[in-house]
Formats: sequence, C-alpha cells, structure tokens
Amino acid sequence: MKALLKKIAKLHVLVIGDVMLDHYLWGDAQRISPEAPVPVIDVDHDTYSAGGAANVALNIASLGARASVAGFFGKDDAGKRLGGILTRMGIPTVSTPGTGSTIVKTRVVVRRQQLCRLDRESPSHQYAIDPGRVEGLFNKLIRQADAVILSDYAKGLITDDLIARVTSLARTHRRFVALDPKPRRRLSFRKLDLITPNRKEALELAGLEPAPHEPFPSADVCARIHRQYRPAHLVITLGEDGMLLSQRGKVGRIIPTAAREVYDVSGAGDTAIAALTLALCADAGLEEAAHFANAAAGVVVGKFGTATVTPAELLAHLAEEKQSQPQCASVNVN
Repeated sequence: MKALLKKIAKLHVLVIGDVMLDHYLWGDAQRISPEAPVPVIDVDHDTYSAGGAANVALNIASLGARASVAGFFGKDDAGKRLGGILTRMGIPTVSTPGTGSTIVKTRVVVRRQQLCRLDRESPSHQYAIDPGRVEGLFNKLIRQADAVILSDYAKGLITDDLIARVTSLARTHRRFVALDPKPRRRLSFRKLDLITPNRKEALELAGLEPAPHEPFPSADVCARIHRQYRPAHLVITLGEDGMLLSQRGKVGRIIPTAAREVYDVSGAGDTAIAALTLALCADAGLEEAAHFANAAAGVVVGKFGTATVTPAELLAHLAEEKQSQPQCASVNVN
C-alpha cells in the first residue's frame, strides 16, 4: 500500500464534470410549527464542502496526487465559495462557459440525521459547452495530466459531444479516461478505460429491470454492458455488498465492503472513482485497485457528509482491519 501511494503521489488527474457546492444546515428540532405539522429547526451553524466533480478532485488531492477540475462556476457567492474551497486544497479550477447559478445542494441536518435536501440549479442546457470550444478548453489540460475523469451528475455539462471530443484528445495523448455515468441521460460512449456505475446505474446501462427482491443478475449485466460500451474495466459499486469487478464482459471477483460503520454514503462514489483511477494509473491490477478504492470508500462512509480520505487514514484503517482478522493457530502434524 505504501508503495502504491508513493506512485500515486506522482500522478496528475483532470476532472471534468458537474461541480457543486454542498451546504449543510446543522441544528436541532424540539417543537412543531403552529403554522403547519412540520418541525421547527433551530439552526446552530452552517458548513460548506465541495460536491460532485469538485469532490472527486478533492479526493484525488487528499490521496496525495495532483488534481485539476473543470466545470461551471457561477458568478455568484456559491461559485466564489466553491472556488475558494478548491484553491485552499491547491486544486486549479477551470470555469467552463455557461449561464445561470452554481449548483448548490443544501442539506438540513438535525442530530446528525438528514431531514431534507434543497437543490438550487439552473436548467441543464445552461451548463452545456459548445462542442467547438472543447479542444481549446481541454487540449492542454489533458496533455498535462495522466488521466481524465468525466464526472456526470446529469446536470447538463457532460454530453455525447463532450465525451467524444475529450476521449479523442485523451487518446491522442495516450491518457487514461474514466467515467462515472448517470445512464438516465442515455449518453453515448465506448471503449473507455474505466466506468463505475452503482447497482441501479448498472441495471439501467444493461437495460434490465429485475423484479423486486431478485438477486442482482451479475453475469447478464456485465455481458450486456460490455457488448454495448466495451469498457476496459467495469467496476460496479454495490453499497454494503462491496464492488463487482468485470473485464471483457466476464464476472470477476466481488470485493467485500471495507466499511466498519456507515454514517453517510454521500460522496462514496466520488471516492471510489478517484481511488480506482489513481491506482490503475499507478500500474496496479484491477483487483489491487479495487481493494485500494474499497478501503478508501470504507473510511469515507464512516464520516458525515461528503468527505475525503488521506493516506494516513487509509493506512490506519487497513492496520485496524488486519488486527481484527482472526489469527489461525499453527498446528504440528508430525
């Protein structure tokens, strides 16, 4: 693990996608409003963190690599605040052309339980990039990076044209390309190095709708996704069931979850694609990369809110995991 982290520290990853500001309202509720049957929240304080593609970039930087992020930062207080969070982590930002407001997700949290979420965003077409501007925006950035992650949150920035043009530029410079897809938008892509859908997204990509409570149809899903999209590596994140690995349409191993305690799964997918991309670009095999990413995600879900993991936290987590495993006594058979 230390050797892998040392290689990761030499990498630079460009993240392109839907950046957003995560806003948390922390408070308590001890009474019901006289105006409606709803709790009254006494707000104690606010916190802010980077979400979406910006959180992917934060995870890359937190794991010791260099990160850059490109997305729409509105000319508003939220855009300035989000840019400031990234700047303080040493992450250069590229604001893509568009109109409207910075995407903000506000979560109301009462006694560490999320009560509701409020989303602020503009219509998706306002975040799209003119295809003719893609090369001018990204050619130099891709050439300077070791890998590109396309982080799609279905907000409108990631389009068929953008994927095709970014992938073409990456292939020209022999760069790794990963995608975290949102298949409800039916984007077109083929032959990427890595895609990381979750359970629901994998079923949508495969065009399957199993009946409730049926087992996850692993073989069918992997075969269909490979036939349609031809990814070099497919990693399906299965929540508490871990990660399913697949290459060439065949079901590989399932890596059990590394989480000890789960407080919040927000951003776990961001951690997974960041860690998988870094490990694969550091010459790890798919199984080694998945163990690395699984451990990283296991740390993150033990924190509240969108979060990141550091190398020190990761090594400590793995050390605790090793100590908790039962030891087999040696037996003399002579």
